[in-house]
Order: sequence, then C-alpha cells, then structure tokens
Amino acid sequence: MIGFIIWGTFALVLRPLADFGTLDILIYRVLFASVCIFLACFTFRRKQTIASIKYIKSTTKKVKIQLAVNIFVSAILLGMNWFLFIYVMNAVSVNATSLAYLICPILTTVLASIFLKEHLNKGQWLAVGLSILSCLIMAYGHFMDLFYSFIIALSYAGYLVLQKNKFQIDKFFALTIHIIVGTILLLPILTVIDTSVPKTDQFYILILVIAVGYTIIPLFLNIYALKGLDSSVVGILLYINPIISFFLAVLYYKEPINLTQIVAFAMIFIAVIMFNISYIYERKRQTILKVKANEI
Repeated sequence: MIGFIIWGTFALVLRPLADFGTLDILIYRVLFASVCIFLACFTFRRKQTIASIKYIKSTTKKVKIQLAVNIFVSAILLGMNWFLFIYVMNAVSVNATSLAYLICPILTTVLASIFLKEHLNKGQWLAVGLSILSCLIMAYGHFMDLFYSFIIALSYAGYLVLQKNKFQIDKFFALTIHIIVGTILLLPILTVIDTSVPKTDQFYILILVIAVGYTIIPLFLNIYALKGLDSSVVGILLYINPIISFFLAVLYYKEPINLTQIVAFAMIFIAVIMFNISYIYERKRQTILKVKANEI
C-alpha cells in the first residue's frame, strides 16, 4: 500500500520538470536508478544477491531460458511504462495518468485470472465490474486519454503478473536486473535527446528523488507484496494511486473537474472497499474450511 501512496504523489516531483523533454527525464531516471540499485544490491543485500547468482548458475538450462525471457519482457514493459507515464503526465494531463491506474487494476485482475488461474469470488468480480463501469464513464468523450491510459495500464499490469513466478531469486535482485536491463535497452535514447539543454541542480536533485523514492522503493514494495498476496489484490490496491493523483490534480494543480469524474471516482472508492471486503471474507472462509477439515 505504501508504494501506491508514494506513486500517487508523483506529480509533485514530476511537474517541476515539465520544461525538460520526456526522453531527458526518462534516460536520467533510469541511469540514476541503475547506479543506485546496483550499489544497494551489492552493499545492503549482498548475501541474498550471492545466493540468487548461485541459484541461477545451478539451475537447469530450461529454467535459465525461462528466467531470461521473463527478465527481458519485464524490462521492456517497465521501460515502456516509465516513458509513457512521463510523457502523458507532462504532455497530456495528470488526470490521464490517473485514468491509466484506474484501468491497470482491472487488467491485472483479468490477466491474473487468465494466466495465473487466481480465483475471484462473486463479490470481487462485482467490484471489477463496477471498476470497468467507472472507467468507461471517465473515458467518455476522451478517447485519446483512454488510449494512452490503456497502454500505460497494460504495460504495468503485464509487469506485475510476470513477477508472480516460481524463480527462487531475491526480489530485490530481480528488480535490479529489470532496471539495469531496461536501462541498457533505453540507452539508444542518448543519441536522440537534445544535450544542448542545460541541466540545473534542481533537475539532478529531482531525478535522484524520482530514481530512489519513486522507482526503486515502490517497485520493490510491490514485488515483495506479491510474495504474500495474489496479483489481483496487489492490482486492486493500485487504485490508491489514481485517487491521490486525482485529488492532487483537482486541489493542487487546479485541473478542471466535472460531476462525471466525481461520480466515477466515488464508484472506484466503493469498488476498492467491496473487493477487499470480499477478499478478506474469502480468506476467512477458506481458513475455517481448513480447520474443519483437519478436525474430521
């Protein structure tokens, strides 16, 4: 939950960089993030990192190929998500990115149900249906916002689902590889960005804050949460992000709001409560059934 709260305030550090190009922000973000997470990985999590490397060396060729594909696709989805999020935040609107993270939990839930066979009860599916309806209301008359939002949402939903795997490597080490590989894939951007634009001290400070506070920390918290929660639950918690972004857009950045948006976000809030109540109820029911089965 903390990771999504952090992301909800992303506009506070990203909007002051609006005068700089999207590619500028992106490439410096990934470069700073790569250096910071590499140092953290081999300084603070050296034991887990060495254990993960030993696991990779000792595993079968089939598992190594599966892991390599998982890492490569994860890196592509993560890089795509970073680029589109920054572009839409600065070139379109804060509300457009909010819509992306309204769609993302739905896509995560559906993908987890299809590919990971995660079971949802009727109450959870009802919450998903209410979420879909609210997104359609939000997107009415704003097709391009919906298009950008869908691609952003799909990239992160796919990334989340891919992290729910059985590879026995440390989650922080896995994230380190994702960020470094993603950075390598994005390095060609250096050949097209305008290096003549002077970078201020504020630029470098904010990029460092974004790299550590809005990239490494929340991503690790989300991946770590997948160890104990279903992908669909982690996905639905993403709604905390757009709700906070929505209030920032309206109250702080004074972006226009109408009754339709208010109704849509109210429906989202109700859907989040419904989903989590249904999830808790199902967990308790399963626990009771297991206790009764053991007593027999």
